[in-house]
Amino acid sequence: DFLPDPIVTKNQTNKFDLSKPRKSIGKMGAFHGNFGALVRAYAYIRTLGKEGINNISEDAVINANYLRIKLKDTLDLPYDRICSHEVVFSAKTIKEKYGVNALDIAKRLIDYDIHPPTMYFPLTVEEALLVEPTETESKETLDEFIEIVKTICEEARTNPDLLHNAPHNTPNTRLNEALAARNPKLNWRNTIEESN
Repeated sequence: DFLPDPIVTKNQTNKFDLSKPRKSIGKMGAFHGNFGALVRAYAYIRTLGKEGINNISEDAVINANYLRIKLKDTLDLPYDRICSHEVVFSAKTIKEKYGVNALDIAKRLIDYDIHPPTMYFPLTVEEALLVEPTETESKETLDEFIEIVKTICEEARTNPDLLHNAPHNTPNTRLNEALAARNPKLNWRNTIEESN
């Protein structure tokens, strides 16, 4: 009777349904976190073991520092020192010279089938691009990323509009993120109803 709600029950037609017990203590709070993610993380840690965790941690740090060294002459490096598992670059100079910002660079990466890095974080870095290569990235993959970033920065110099309008190879091109934040469409039903 006192279980958190909702609970899974069978209804009269023998189908599963959600119901709220009469004496329920209410919804379980969010402080329990994402249980599925915790189970996967635990399984990953148990699979690798102590030595494996140390090895992949070293790999993540090596990968981030490899990118830092290889791209420090391409993008601004606000913290030019050994980094941990992530490296912060800045597109401040590119923005000042060519009018291309961190968002433009991140969107252009999508055209090269690369998931964009975290943008504008940390907040203390202007035009920040926070790159966090995983421990599983090969040197070949990192080298490919480096060449793509160099190509994009050259495109910023020679053809800034190419970056301003990126991505070009996706079903939806540049979205109006300000409008999306002010007027969110949180499910597909809203979109269908508005188009009818």
